[in-house]
Amino acid sequence: MNLLSFLLDAAESTSADYLPIAIQLLFAAGFVGTMIAVSSWAGPKRKTEDKLHTFTSGIASHGDARQPMAIKYFLVAILFVLFDVEVIFFYPYAVNFRELGWSGFYAVLMFVAFFLVGFVYIIRKGALNWED
Repeated sequence: MNLLSFLLDAAESTSADYLPIAIQLLFAAGFVGTMIAVSSWAGPKRKTEDKLHTFTSGIASHGDARQPMAIKYFLVAILFVLFDVEVIFFYPYAVNFRELGWSGFYAVLMFVAFFLVGFVYIIRKGALNWED
């Protein structure tokens, strides 16, 4: 399917084509709202001192929870998500690699090269060094 036929097919669609999606979204939102309302209406409402007390897993709390934390934890988490999401983009290529041919292969190589350049940059900047 080329781009022109895709655009022609898209031009022929009407708003009635989206009616099932709108009905499904309304049904989902209504279901969520109904479940929240029923659980708040039918659920227990005992507000005892023990129930309202902060749960600390049996460990006595100490200090302030608002103390500064090392940015390294967040940086590693963001980098993990970044490189984890990169793998998700390989799935469409794996499914359609025959149709994409060599141009798709070169595009995937370029995609991997960009991430490798970013990874080398991260290593050189010392973002993964924990000794700091």
